[in-house]
Amino acid sequence: MELWYDNNDNWQAAQDALLAGGLTDGLPVVPPTPARVNAMLAAHGFNGAEVLCDLPPLFAPVTWQDIAINAVMAGCLPAYLPVIGAAVEGIAAAEFNLVGIATTTGSAAPMIIVNGPIVQQIGLNAGGNVFGPGHRANATIGRALTLVLRNVGGAIPGELDMSTIGQPAKYSCCIAENETDSPWASLHVERGFDKNDSVVTVVGIAGSVEIVDSSSHTPEDLAQTFAQSMLIAGTAGSGGLLGGGEPLLIMPPEIAQAFQRASCSKAHAKALIHERAVMPRDRLSNAIREHRAALAQSVGGNPDADLRIAEAADDVMIVVAGGVGIKAAYLPTWAGMTKAVSRKLRGQ
Repeated sequence: MELWYDNNDNWQAAQDALLAGGLTDGLPVVPPTPARVNAMLAAHGFNGAEVLCDLPPLFAPVTWQDIAINAVMAGCLPAYLPVIGAAVEGIAAAEFNLVGIATTTGSAAPMIIVNGPIVQQIGLNAGGNVFGPGHRANATIGRALTLVLRNVGGAIPGELDMSTIGQPAKYSCCIAENETDSPWASLHVERGFDKNDSVVTVVGIAGSVEIVDSSSHTPEDLAQTFAQSMLIAGTAGSGGLLGGGEPLLIMPPEIAQAFQRASCSKAHAKALIHERAVMPRDRLSNAIREHRAALAQSVGGNPDADLRIAEAADDVMIVVAGGVGIKAAYLPTWAGMTKAVSRKLRGQ
């Protein structure tokens, strides 16, 4: 990408030129002048010419300068740059399947989950209204990633991004885990990192569903509510699973603590939910049942099998986030098959 070389920093001219060039998401952007971009790179000693990875769907090489330009445009502070770099490396991993996510007619989009000391250092929100507005780090880091995907990866709506209806996460989706109030090991520790590592995990999500249960208190009853909230016929993908087979639950601290008070670990909570998250085939339309039966037979599977939310209990992802209250969320992963990817921040 090219820098903005208007030394007068004519704000409106920059907006008009960048919008006309197809480089924005429709919202106003900060002009990526050399001074702003260089300051962002210098804050971490990054070499702007260094290539981090090749980014689908165009498989274009992404440099630190490319990332810094889009971070400036998104309104990021220099301190955010390593988080965005790790997220870019994550979505470029083969198992994330960005080619599919970026070009599908579905609503899939990358979501960023941040763990470790960097959360406090840059002021990421992990508490109340965690998916909502009001926090610069969350809003602009998520936006920077989608701008990189658009401006470097080539996922431009109507060209390579062919989503039928899209979703708000295509603008920005970045949260931090509420490690302070969680009774369980954090996501990055579960995935093999040290608790003092700063880590970004990217997930290909296809939307979100609020889960509300103010009556249940036992792990079994809570698991029943979570499991039944995840059984959505419209997410029926291929391979005998609903969704992408690695479903994500965002659980507020109060609910996680309720599980823990009953001596229910995160692993046990996953098992209870997985056991109950099974959709009988008769809940599907005749046409979908026939289609899925044919798919199952083609790979030697059981055409009469019920649909599971995931192959194994450990495939269910639980992230503790949010503030006071019992409202949770289910985020289906993309039905085209994607795996969450974690990357440690560079320079940390």
